[in-house]
Amino acid sequence: MSVLKPDYRFNCILDITPEDIKKAGARFVLLDTDNTLALHGSQEPIPGIGEWIGTMRKNGIEPIILSNNSRERIEPFAKKLGIPYVYKSAKPLKKGFAIACKKLGADPKETAVIGDQIFTDVMGGKIFGSKVFLTEPLGPETNNFIKFKRIIEKFVR
Repeated sequence: MSVLKPDYRFNCILDITPEDIKKAGARFVLLDTDNTLALHGSQEPIPGIGEWIGTMRKNGIEPIILSNNSRERIEPFAKKLGIPYVYKSAKPLKKGFAIACKKLGADPKETAVIGDQIFTDVMGGKIFGSKVFLTEPLGPETNNFIKFKRIIEKFVR
């Protein structure tokens, strides 16, 4: 098992169904923000995310945002969606994943991580013992460090 290989691949988070999450053995989803739920840096979720979260909850799947961003960036976004969050999570380190699971009362084995980056979302989720769903980025990167990581990702994606 490579820590750089996701368990599942989807074009967009909206393509992931409750059945996909349950098939992976998960009851909780840890969600990346930038280029997964919204364009990088945007405070507006992409159209359909609120409904997607509602559908997950109706199917017994609880979401939480897990982000490396600051509280100022994530808190207003999470409040709009009505879901809990962990900011400055230090992905791919286990710390943030453990905090998110504690907030949800979840075991890592019953969580799915959904995100667009190999070296944060995929690697962190695999190291933590969760199922990992990799999505394509919603849009172009604005951060030079992430642009650099995207170049390297092409070799393992």
